[in-house]
Amino acid sequence: MSRVAPTLTAPIAALPEALLAAIPHALIGVDGAGAVIFANPAAEQFFDLSASFLKRQSFAALLSADHPVLALVQQANTRGMAASEYGVEIVVPRLGARNADVSVSPVADLAGAALVMFQERSNAQKMDRQLTQIHWGNSVSSMAAILAHEIKNPLAGIRGAAQLIEQNASESDRSLTRLICEEADRIRNLVDRTEIFTDHRPIDLKPINIHEVLEHVKKLAVTSFARLVAFHENYDPSLPAVAGDKERLIQVFLNLVKNAADSVNGQNDAEIILQTAFRPGVHLAMAGTRNRQALPLEISVRDNGPGVPAGLRETLFEPFVTSKAKGQGLGLAITAKIIADHGGTIDCLSEPRRTVFRTRLPVYRTHGERRN
Repeated sequence: MSRVAPTLTAPIAALPEALLAAIPHALIGVDGAGAVIFANPAAEQFFDLSASFLKRQSFAALLSADHPVLALVQQANTRGMAASEYGVEIVVPRLGARNADVSVSPVADLAGAALVMFQERSNAQKMDRQLTQIHWGNSVSSMAAILAHEIKNPLAGIRGAAQLIEQNASESDRSLTRLICEEADRIRNLVDRTEIFTDHRPIDLKPINIHEVLEHVKKLAVTSFARLVAFHENYDPSLPAVAGDKERLIQVFLNLVKNAADSVNGQNDAEIILQTAFRPGVHLAMAGTRNRQALPLEISVRDNGPGVPAGLRETLFEPFVTSKAKGQGLGLAITAKIIADHGGTIDCLSEPRRTVFRTRLPVYRTHGERRN
């Protein structure tokens, strides 16, 4: 089945700006001289620039002088009909390379003007991965329950037997019994960590100042595992309260910062950037209902390390997946589980010198307030 590109052919002047603003894909209006004359909120998010700043730029300055989208605009205006290109790489200075389907429609009554739509291809893939996280979370819950029952009980017997043998063992044999006890303890601790996946109790959501959480995490980091890392904050001071559990959110962002610090370990220019922003327009369908949860609060942890290995990016939040030689592969799985319990999402954008773990969470609402 052939794909039909979404197109918009109505004149900009004939459409209320509010209608264009409501479209979830990035829209840029370009006049005949190549200047940006319109940008909707999705375009602000796509380019990580405000609409007022975008409208002071030429369209070519946003891309590059020889970018294929510019040729697409010219083609649409020459033929007087919409033109589309799939899988176009768009390099955004502050966000890196993004892959998007681009549709260009000439604007009637405005000679040379066009409306350009950018539909990021990875959005659907990210949502698929987030739904997959929910599905494998159920499987992990069952696995964890089995581990707790079928492994911990006999493990205690093995450890107890080793301690009994040690009482009458020679000094050389005692080193072996101690090794048995140490390995039994290590396995028990691993099973204890997986038991978090069996906890289905609802979280007592309270209004949380996410900046207090991030500052607490930063304080822990700079006094221990990230003493040689430069931290930078880019906070939105007007951000409303997150609906969350403070201790669990501390666990989430402490783990993300620890991973970032491990990634930049040994670099002379090692840095971690903590960022918050209000990004309206992102919703998540709530299981078993027709309701959609708004997730406008975006919290990011960014580092300038070598990046996540390409082979791990698709399965990064699954349990027992790790690139660390001594890692257990549970940290990010637990992080994803806690974020899911909060009704939020988490994803990762990674390339050399720029890895971003981005979480989206709901705003705290008092009883009776609308949540979507």
